[in-house]
Order: sequence, then C-alpha cells, then structure tokens
Amino acid sequence: MTTQTAPTGPTTKAENWPGVLALGLGIFALIMAEFLPASLLPRMAEDLDVSAGAAGQAVSVTAFAGAASALLISVLLPRADRRRVMIGLTLLAVVSNVVVAVAPNLTVLLLARLLLGVAIGGFWAMATAVAARLVHENHLGRALTVISSGVALATVAAVPLGAYLGDVWGWRAVFVIGAAAAALALVAQAATLPHVAPGTTSSVRALIDVLRSAIVLAGLLGILLVFGGHFSGFTYIRPATDAVADLDGGSFAALLLAFGVANFLGSLLAGPLADRSPRTGLFLFPVVLATGMLATSLSGGAAAVLFVAAALWGFGFGGMPTTVLSWGARTQPTRIEQVSGVVVTVCNLAIAIGAAAGGLFVDGVSATAPLIAGAVAVYSGGVLLTYLNRAKGTDRA
Repeated sequence: MTTQTAPTGPTTKAENWPGVLALGLGIFALIMAEFLPASLLPRMAEDLDVSAGAAGQAVSVTAFAGAASALLISVLLPRADRRRVMIGLTLLAVVSNVVVAVAPNLTVLLLARLLLGVAIGGFWAMATAVAARLVHENHLGRALTVISSGVALATVAAVPLGAYLGDVWGWRAVFVIGAAAAALALVAQAATLPHVAPGTTSSVRALIDVLRSAIVLAGLLGILLVFGGHFSGFTYIRPATDAVADLDGGSFAALLLAFGVANFLGSLLAGPLADRSPRTGLFLFPVVLATGMLATSLSGGAAAVLFVAAALWGFGFGGMPTTVLSWGARTQPTRIEQVSGVVVTVCNLAIAIGAAAGGLFVDGVSATAPLIAGAVAVYSGGVLLTYLNRAKGTDRA
C-alpha cells in the first residue's frame, strides 16, 4: 500500500496511472450497481410484492441522492484526506449492494439505494480533483477518459449481464456480484491511491464562488440541455424504434450493443481532444449525438440506417462525461472539487428532467417526438458550450 502524500498543486512529478485505473474501476462498479435494476425490475417487484413502478423508485432515489452528494461532499468533508474519502465511498457501495441483496422489503432496499446514490455522486465529484493530483495537468483529459470508460463499460455490460445472471441465479445474487465488483475496486484503490490533501478552497465560500460565475452558470445550462436532451430520447428509445421499425428483441439488443460499443469508442477519443483541443470536443460530441438522435427518428424503418444512427448517438454521448468534466476543471482550476460537484449534480438532474419531458412528448405528441426535441436541446447545448469555451480562451488547438 502506498503512503506518500501527493502535492497540493495541480501537477505531480511522477504520474500515478494505476491510481487512475483504480478510480475507473470504482466508477465501473458504481455505475454497474446503478444500472442493475433496469434489467432486474420485474423480478425485484415480484419478490418484494410491490408494483414495478414502486420498485422503479430504486433508480429515482439513487439519482436524487447522487445529485445532493455531488453538490455537498466537498463542503461536508472540507479537511478529509481524499484517499480515505474515495475508499469510504466505495465501501458505502459495497454495503449498499449487500443490503439490497438481503433486503426483506422495499423500504430497506430504497434506503440501501440512497447509500449507493451518496457513493456515486460523491465519487464522481471527487474523481476529477483526485485525478488532477495523479497526472500532469496536460494529461487530465486522458485520465478522465480512463475514469469515464468505466461508465461506458458498465453501460455495455450491466444490463445484459444482469438480465442473464438474474435468470440463472436470481436478482439478489446479481447484487452480491455488484458488491464483489465494488470490493475489488476498493482493494485497488487502497493499493494505489496516495494520500491526497484537500484543496485549500474546500469550503462553502468556494462553492458559492463557483455558482456565482456567469460562465459556469451558462455552462451548466449547456450541460443540462445536452444531457437532458439525450435522456429525453434514450429513456424512450424502445417505443421510438418500435414506431419506425419492426425490430424483434434480438435485433433491438444488437442495436443497444452497437450504441454501447460506439459509446466506449467516443469515451476513448474524448480524453485526447480534451487535452489538445477542448473546443473541438465540445462541438463534435453534441453534434454527433444530436445527429444520431435525429437519424433514428427519421430512419424510415431501414435497419442499416438505424444501426448507423445508434452508433452515432452512442459515440456522441460517450464523449460527453469526459468533455464536460474537463471543461469544468479548466474553467475553475482552483476549485475543481466544487465545479465537478455542480457538474455531476446537473447531470443527475438532467436525467430526471429529460426522462420526465420525454414522457410528456411520448404521451402528448408521438413516440419519436422525444428524439427530435432532445436533438434540438443537444444542438443548443453544444453550441452554448462551444461559445463559452471560445470566450474563455481555453482552447489550445
């Protein structure tokens, strides 16, 4: 176990990529646990003797707890060693999954999912600042790519793996596997992360200063538009594709796989772009994402067009987490914890807002309306973020 203390500045003399990988493994385990109910919901509801809608609150409470945790963690733990914070949050995820696996009723399960939300939001908010201590500032985008790749891998693996293993072993055993994945991440973090002193700006005042920045507030609006637009469409991708094409279950699963693989590739490109040409990433990924959404809605039922559209959609969204976190860090380099927290909070809120808005479009307009409206929102958010980056003058391309 390493015990050296990382310097408090934005760079380190020796880069610690094993530590970055451990953070990525932590994100994978956390997001995997967050996504598992999507493939296990009917079994969970039947076993707990509740409706599917009630069991679905396991996702909602996680998102809301994550939003609150991301915003407040640097304020509530201003002096804590960030190594201990990350390990503690990962341990919280282990406990959450174990409690869910043995939960006798829905109340206990929801309380356990609240713990997971705290872990996810706090870990995401701290990950950027910790990564900034592990690598040179010119490599922060690459480090965030490694971390964000955990999201892409969880997106590809969690739902199909959960569905398969849920049939074989039952839904409770799947959450035990989720606990094991989090435990593995915990061991990796304990072995590789150095002690990281909190930044000198870890306070309520620092958070207020971030929220008073006009550029940050405008950027948060852009992030809300991009992520909200995406989730307004992606939440209802099944009824949208059913409306434009006659895909059976296997073809739809293949479509999601194409989305997931492209999502991973987008996340790989995002890091180098964030380091070398931030403006390019802020423009490219939203444009490709929105184009994929529009192409899906306008495919006319052609399977080949649908698969290309899904790949574009997945590629564009895959680059967004790294891109927006890197943008925040460059915009507020002395308050990375705080700006990362508000970015993660807005992303969580965008999930809820986007899904709600998409539902209104599905019920009130058409099955493909959420994709069209979402694409417009994504285009608008991308233009705003690109303009702000240009105004800030942070593009080094």
